[in-house]
Amino acid sequence: MSTPRCYRRSLCWIALLWILPTLRLSPCESRAAEPPAPSSDDLKFFEAKIRPLLVSKCIDCHGEDTQESALRLDTYAGMLGGGTSGPAIVPGSLDESLLLTAVSFKHELLQMPPDGKLADDEIQLLRQWVEKGAPHPESGDAGSITPRRGAIDLEEARKYWAFQPIVRPEVPEVEGQPAKPNPIDAFTFSHLQKQGLTPSAAADKRTLLRRATLDLIGLPPTPEEIAAFLADETPSAFEHVIDRLLSSRRYGERWGRHWLDVVRYADSNGLDENQGFVDAWRYRNYVIDAMNADKPYDRFLQEQVAGDLLEKDERHGEASGDYSAVIATGFLTLGPKVLAEKDPVKMEMDIIDEQIDTFSQAFLGMTIACARCHDHKFDPIYTADYYALAGIFKSTKSMQNYTVIAKYNERTLATDEEIKRKTELDAQRKAKETELAAQVKAANAALLKEIGAAADSAVPADAEQKYPEETKTQLAKLRKEIAQLTADAPELPTAMAVEEGTAADTQIHVRGSHLMLGRSVERGVPAVMNRSGALKIGESESGRLQLARWLTSEENPLTARVAVNRIWGWHFGEALAPTTDNFGRLGEAPTQPELLDWLAVELRENGWSIKKLQKQIMLSETYQFSSQAIAENEQLDPENKAHWRANVQRLDAESLRDSLLAVSGLLDTSRGESVLDLPKWKLVFDHTSKDATTYDTFRRSIYLPVIRNNMYDGFSLFDFATADVTTGSRGTSTVAPQALYAMNSELFLSASEGLAKRLIEEFPSDAEARVPRLYEIALGRLPQPHEVERLLKYASQLEPLLQTDAKIEDPHLAAWSAVCQSVLASNEFSYVE
Repeated sequence: MSTPRCYRRSLCWIALLWILPTLRLSPCESRAAEPPAPSSDDLKFFEAKIRPLLVSKCIDCHGEDTQESALRLDTYAGMLGGGTSGPAIVPGSLDESLLLTAVSFKHELLQMPPDGKLADDEIQLLRQWVEKGAPHPESGDAGSITPRRGAIDLEEARKYWAFQPIVRPEVPEVEGQPAKPNPIDAFTFSHLQKQGLTPSAAADKRTLLRRATLDLIGLPPTPEEIAAFLADETPSAFEHVIDRLLSSRRYGERWGRHWLDVVRYADSNGLDENQGFVDAWRYRNYVIDAMNADKPYDRFLQEQVAGDLLEKDERHGEASGDYSAVIATGFLTLGPKVLAEKDPVKMEMDIIDEQIDTFSQAFLGMTIACARCHDHKFDPIYTADYYALAGIFKSTKSMQNYTVIAKYNERTLATDEEIKRKTELDAQRKAKETELAAQVKAANAALLKEIGAAADSAVPADAEQKYPEETKTQLAKLRKEIAQLTADAPELPTAMAVEEGTAADTQIHVRGSHLMLGRSVERGVPAVMNRSGALKIGESESGRLQLARWLTSEENPLTARVAVNRIWGWHFGEALAPTTDNFGRLGEAPTQPELLDWLAVELRENGWSIKKLQKQIMLSETYQFSSQAIAENEQLDPENKAHWRANVQRLDAESLRDSLLAVSGLLDTSRGESVLDLPKWKLVFDHTSKDATTYDTFRRSIYLPVIRNNMYDGFSLFDFATADVTTGSRGTSTVAPQALYAMNSELFLSASEGLAKRLIEEFPSDAEARVPRLYEIALGRLPQPHEVERLLKYASQLEPLLQTDAKIEDPHLAAWSAVCQSVLASNEFSYVE
C-alpha cells in the first residue's frame, strides 16, 4: 500500500524540521526587506511558469487548508516568513532559499516533492524566479511579516538573572549586629540569618595561615613564616600575610594554573594525531606573568581574543620587544583538533566549533556551541548567533593549512629589523656555504687529476688532508665564517598565535554540515547578549577586536559575573553559582545573587584587579571561618551552600606534588620554559603509542608537560583538569590507587627521604626534636604528646629490622624516611581546613 502523497510530503517536512532549525529567523531579523515592485514581465513569468508549478507540486500540503510544518506557499508572506524551519525563499539568494535546497535533492534528508524530483527545467525555472528577486503579485504588501511561531522574545529572555545588567546592590544590615566593616560579611551574615544558620567560629592562626598560603601560592607555610605570624599580634597581621603572598612570584604559578584549567591548556594536540605543541609554554608563562603583574582582567581577556590587534598599552609594560599580547592569542590555537581530517572545510569548521565552545564557556559561562546544529534547546541562543561568532573566527587565521596533517598558525616574535637582519645573515651564510662547496669541488677535482684518477672517480676519504696548505687555510676560514654567521643568526623565536585572515561572513551550516548551507549571517555576538546593536566590523576585519571590546564592556554582564564566581569558588571550594561554566538555564542559579553582583561591581570599579578582589575576600570573616561543623546547621544546610563554615578541601594534584617537594627540600623554584624535546610539528607519540615525554624535574607542577591522551600519573590520579574542555571547577574523587600512589610512587618515596635527611641534618642526635619539626614543616602545627611517642616508637622498632636487609645502605635514614612517609601520606597533609 503506497503512502499518501500529502503524508509523504509531511514526512519530508518533518525531516526538514529536524535538519533545518538552523534557518529560523531571530526576532531582530524577522522582518523581511521589502522587495522592489515587480515589472509586468516579471509578473507574467510568475503567473505563467511559477504559480502553476507551485499549485501542482506544493499547495496540497502547504496551502490555505493545510500547512505542514506551519509553511504556506500560496502566499508571498508565507514564503518569506517560512514555517517552523525558516524562510522558503530569500529573494535574490539561491543558497539561502530553502525551497531550492529541497527541490534540488542536495541532501538525502531534504528532498521535495517526496514522490519524485522535479524535472531539471522546472528546477531551473524556480532558480530563475528567485534570481529575479522572486517577483510576486503580493510582493508590494509583504514588507511586514509576522514573526514565526516559537520565536525568542528577547526582552523576556533578558530578564533571566545572568543577562540582567550588573547594578551594585545595597549592602544589607545584619539584624541585631553592628555594621560589618567588610560588605562581604554583611551579605553572608544576612543570608545566614534568613536561612536560620549560625556562622562558625573563626579559624585559629595556624589553620588560617596554612589555608591562605596553600590558597594563594599552592605551597605550605614554612616554620619561619608560621612563627612570624604567631608573633605578630597586630590587627593587620593577616593582611600583611595576604600582601606578602600576593606579591610572591609563586602566586602566578598557583593562580595561573587555575586559568589554564579554564582555557583547556595542553602541550600536545591529542585526538587523532598527537602533535607536540612545542611553543605552548609561551602562553603558559604569559598567564603566570599576567597573574603576577595583576594585569587588569579586562585587558587579560582582550589580549587572548585580539592581542595582536590591540594598541600597545605602556601602563602594562608593553614596550617595544614585548610580544606578550601576541602570545596571548595562543588561547585560540591550543585546543584539540582532528589534524588528519581529509575534508579541509570540515576540519576548519570543527576547529572553529572548539574555539566557540571554549570562548563561550571560559569567558561568558554559556554553552553557545550547542547551537551549531540547531537553536539552543534551553537558552535563548539561535543557530544564527552561533554562525555570527563563527564568522569572526573563520575570518581569523588559526592554522597554517587544513591539509593532512595540519599545522597550527605561529607568529615570529621579532621586530621587522630583527627579521631583516636574520634574512641578511642567512643569505650571507648560504653564499659562504655555496663558496665552500665550490672550493671543495675544485680541490677534489685537482686532487683526482694529480693522482691520475678519472674525473668521475670517488674522492679519497682523506682527500682534504692532501689539499695544498693554502686551500686548507681558505676552507678553514670559510667554515669559521659560516659558524659565526650561524651563531649570529639563530632561529627566531615563535609562538602559537593567530592573525587576521580573509574576512567574510559565514553561512549557516544546516544541521552543522558544511555540505548544506543556508543564509549568510553577519559577524557579531548573540542577540540576547547584545543591547546596543550590531558590532561595527569593517569589511576587511575579522571582528576579533570588536568582540574583545564587547566582551569587557559594561553592556555585557556575563564576563564579570563569571569571573568573580570562579574566583570565589577557587577560594572556598564552592562557587556562589555552582555550575561555573554554565550560567544558562541548565546551570544552577547563585545562592547569593546580590553578593555575586556586588563582587562583580567591585571587580569592575577596582580596575578589574583580581588581587584587590582576593584581598577583600580573604580579609572577610566569611573566609576566615573554621571548618568546625554545627549540628543544627548540618540539618538545614548539610552541603554548606550558604558558606556558614569553611569547606575542607583536598589539595589539587599540583599543590600536592609541589608541597611534597617543598617540605622535602627538593623543590626547584626556577622558572620553566619548553617542556617537549621535540622538533616542531612532530608527534608526541605515533601509532606505536610510545610516549617519550619525561617528568624527571623538581620544578613546580605548572611547568610539567600536559599531554592529551596520556596524562602524567601524578595528575590523572588526583583529578587533574580535563585538558580538552573548559574546567572552571575540578571534581574530587577518593579511590584506592591514590593510597597506593602515596605508598609506592617515586614522588612520595623521594619526598619522604628528602624530608628525613632534612630532619636528621637539623637534629643529628636528638630524635625527639625531629617529630615537632616534622609536624610543623608538613602539617603546620605541633604534635600532641601521644603523636610524638607513637612516631618515636615506630622509628625505634623499625630501624633494627631494616639493619638485617643488606640492600639498605642506611637503616637509620630508611626508618626515618618511613616515619616521614606516614605523615606525608596522611589525610591531614592532603587536606586543607
